[in-house]
Amino acid sequence: MKLAFKIGAVLLMVLILGELAVGALIGPSILHPMRRSLTPQLVRESDSAFEQVGAAWSDISVRAPDGAILRGWKVQPRSPNGDWILLFHGVADNRVGTLSYARFLLRNGYSVVMMDARAQGESGGRVATYGWEEKYDTRSIVDSLYANARVNCLFALGESMGAAIALQSAGVEPRIAAVVAESSFSNLREVSYDYAGFHISAWLGKTLFLPADWMAVHLMEKQGGFRAEEISPEAAVARRAFPVLLICDGNDHTIPCRHTERIYRAAKGPKQLWIVPHAVHTGAFGEARAGFERRVLEFLAAADSFGCKTSRPVSAPH
Repeated sequence: MKLAFKIGAVLLMVLILGELAVGALIGPSILHPMRRSLTPQLVRESDSAFEQVGAAWSDISVRAPDGAILRGWKVQPRSPNGDWILLFHGVADNRVGTLSYARFLLRNGYSVVMMDARAQGESGGRVATYGWEEKYDTRSIVDSLYANARVNCLFALGESMGAAIALQSAGVEPRIAAVVAESSFSNLREVSYDYAGFHISAWLGKTLFLPADWMAVHLMEKQGGFRAEEISPEAAVARRAFPVLLICDGNDHTIPCRHTERIYRAAKGPKQLWIVPHAVHTGAFGEARAGFERRVLEFLAAADSFGCKTSRPVSAPH
């Protein structure tokens, strides 16, 4: 009996040490996501898409508060309605990841800003912080936009990491009148359990694989200069009452719907929740394109009456 206990204790210790080692490897890498380069082919494809909807684009660069240079595009339709939308891409992507959203928004008269997030695409920045620094990057982008363009009303739309950044940005930037957010995490600590549980169950991340999660998050916090709980879209919507359209994908195992539901419960402003039954992570547009376009356009029109003073017709989805 004693021997079995000792063997069990040794195996448990080996398991814990192994998990700590894995967490030590994974933690820093999360702050350095793979860069998706803005290749000439992607630029040509984007240029063609803009030409098809009669839009014109220009390069922009913005200096972030820490000195990092953020790069992106400012795109305007032939007949702009005066409103602008900030588009936020997901992790390990670049501005072209939001092209499908840009096309239907441009067709409906909205101008868009498509930026590469810090430490991703063509933008500078030491590490990606999932909203901790990015929300203040957004403020610099908004300052630049207002200094160089006529802005009637400003909105934000993002997916996954981009949705989390959009919500946190609106929490500190009152010029953002409303946010559309698909597949956002509720806070960085909570979503770490999903990743530690291999997207099978957050319970695994909170129990069996907790040592790996603890080490990974600890190193992220140390190197990123933040606390995981403070990277929180859930707290952002509770802090400032702006309108939100929250979209969760019913078959999303990467960031399950419980995150979006937590954000919805915390939101203090006008709020809508749309669950897309069969969609995978960030798959709502592909799964239900007509419904996505209709809901977003109707939400933006309604948000005008809450935070802006414009009134315009909403065209039918293409």
